[in-house]
Order: sequence, then structure tokens, then C-alpha cells
Amino acid sequence: MDFTLSPELADLQVRVRRFIADEIIPFETDPRQGDHGPDDALREVLIDKARQAGLLSPHAAHEYGGLGLSHTGRAVAFEEAGYSMLGPVALNVFAPDEGNMHLLEAVATVEQKQQWLRPLAEGRIRSCFCMTEPAPGAGSDPSMLTTTAVLDGDHYVIDGHKWFITGADGAALAIIMAKVPDVGATMFLADMRSPGITLERNMDTLDTCFPGGHGVLRFERLRVHASAVLGEVGQGFRYAQVRLSPARLTHCMRWLGAARRAHDIAVAYARSRQAFGRPIGEHEGVGFMLADNEMDLHVARLTVRHCAAVLDQGDQSRLALHESSRAKVIVSEAVWRVADRCVQILGGQGVTSETVVARIFADMRAFRIYDGPSEVHRWSLAKRILKSAIA
Repeated sequence: MDFTLSPELADLQVRVRRFIADEIIPFETDPRQGDHGPDDALREVLIDKARQAGLLSPHAAHEYGGLGLSHTGRAVAFEEAGYSMLGPVALNVFAPDEGNMHLLEAVATVEQKQQWLRPLAEGRIRSCFCMTEPAPGAGSDPSMLTTTAVLDGDHYVIDGHKWFITGADGAALAIIMAKVPDVGATMFLADMRSPGITLERNMDTLDTCFPGGHGVLRFERLRVHASAVLGEVGQGFRYAQVRLSPARLTHCMRWLGAARRAHDIAVAYARSRQAFGRPIGEHEGVGFMLADNEMDLHVARLTVRHCAAVLDQGDQSRLALHESSRAKVIVSEAVWRVADRCVQILGGQGVTSETVVARIFADMRAFRIYDGPSEVHRWSLAKRILKSAIA
């Protein structure tokens, strides 16, 4: 595969890089950020800046105001956006909205796209994806789904409990995974203002970069019209893969940008900080960590670009799932090693808010768990490897 950027993508890379440096990084100390992410007032400011720069929702189709980027194009733009923890918010490419837009574009009806996809792509609303449940419900094993949707005339009545629902607080749209008796898992679109939806609380987590945080939701006799079914009844798990395979990769893209930021800060510090008569980067203990960082970043970027190329070929088969799982493990663990080394290189500063490295470190830790923990992906990879070997 040739990973040389086209002139158009090279230009986009420069545009996004300059936009993040000039317009977004200055907001990183803005007080409108808390334990549950930047508030909606700050988000609107950032969204407006990206809109004016012509960089809003670059992954969305042209008809919805986006740039219609391929997965390869997203790899370039999303990495640059991830260089600031506020960058994905500004470009409207953060989770879960980016993945939800992809799913709606692939599966939704024309009416559903007008109602939900267009305002999402325009940055006017946020959304959440309601799949994960408290035990004994669905987590890494989606087949353990306990939320139900029972047909009642021309409506479905949904009952269930969800948690770790990113962006739930303040979201306008909920995409709900529920089990229709005798049919199977099905996705539903619901207005978050509907009677029967309760945000019980926001969970306190290590990461603080997602608008709306991570909520606990309860559905009690939530009535949604049959026209609110996303796609076909009983096809929820299939649609989940339509969403999750690319979403795993876009997580990799964004966190790669964050890891590169941490590395750049560590390199600058290693050049300027003196100890034992020389810059600390000239000591092998520090210099070797910088070298290891560069290798991890390089491998992570190649992995992202390769998987993006596979997805761009339109392959939604087992090969695409295999590539996506492999990329998720390689990149999530590589960028975590980079962030950890950067903390170590910075010494005492690395565990303070003197730089953004400590925040990157805390925000990034969950990446090895979100969208499938490394252990589950390794297990999935191993099963495919063995099956292929037997065949």
C-alpha cells in the first residue's frame, strides 16, 4: 500500500494543524470544562470556529455540510484534531457523535436523516449510543442484552437500564439497543426529552474530555413509534458492527494525535532541562524513551493508515473486523506507552497540570477498555486465526 498523501490531503493536514494550534489550543485552560467534559457553551464556541474555518464534520457527506472524507482522509484530519483534547469537539468528530453520524448515514431512512443526521452534522445537537448495561446486562458480550422493546400497536415500549453512556447529559438523540422478544436485538431512535427516559446520574471517570460525560440512563415504559426503528427489526448486532468497526479506528486516529502532542512536549523538555551537566535527553535513560516513543507512534500511524485503506475498499467482511480489532489493540497500547513515558520524562511536572500531559495520560487510559478491551479483541483475533488455520 502507498501511504503517500495526495496534495488535497496534505493541504487538509496543514489546515487542520494550523487551526488546532491557532484557534483551539488557547481554549485548553478555559474554565468551562469540568469533570464531565467541556460544557455546551464552550462546545458551541469551538464548533463555530470550525464552521467558519470550513472544517466542521469533515467526515460527513457533502450534502450534510461535511467534506465527505474517506477513512484515509479521516486518519489525517482526526489525528491532527486529536493534538488538542478539544480538537475533536471543535471539528465535531468526537465520540459518540462521529460514530453515530456514520451509522445514521449508512442505515437511516431519508426522514430519519433529515431529523437527526443533518442537525448532528451541523453541530446543532449531540447524541448518545445506548448499548452498555450494568451486570448482568450487556458489556463486552452484547448477547447479554437485557433491555427490552415490546411491540404495542404501532409503538414499541422500551424498558431497561444503561450505563457508561457517553454524552448522555445534554444529548438530543439516543440510539438505543434493545431486544425485541422472539426477534432479536434492534436499534431505536429516541428523543431524549421523551417521557420514560431518566438520566439517573453522571459517572465520575478518569477521562474528562467527552461533552456530557458518561451517564446512567433508565428507560421505563418509553414509547417510540415503529417509524423510529433504525434499519430493520432484529438487525441490531449487525448494525453495531457497521458502527463499531470504523469507530474503533477513529478512536485510534484521535488518540494518536494526543500521543504525538505528549511526545512533542516531552521532547522539548528533554532538550531544555539540564541534569548532571547536560540536557536530560542526552542521558540514555531518557533518550531511549524518546526513541521508543517515536517507534510506537510510527507503528501506530502505519496501523491506522493500513486499516483505513482496508475500510476504504468497502470491505465489511471478517477481514475488516479483524483489521479493526487488530488496530484497536496495537494503537491503544502503543499510545498508552507513549503517554506513560512522557509522564516519566517530565518527572514531577508530568503528574501536574503544568502541562497537558497529565490530562492526556488520564484521558487516554480508558481507551484500552472503550469499544472493546484489549483482552476481548485478542480473544476475537485468536478465534479468527485458529479458524483460518483449520480451514
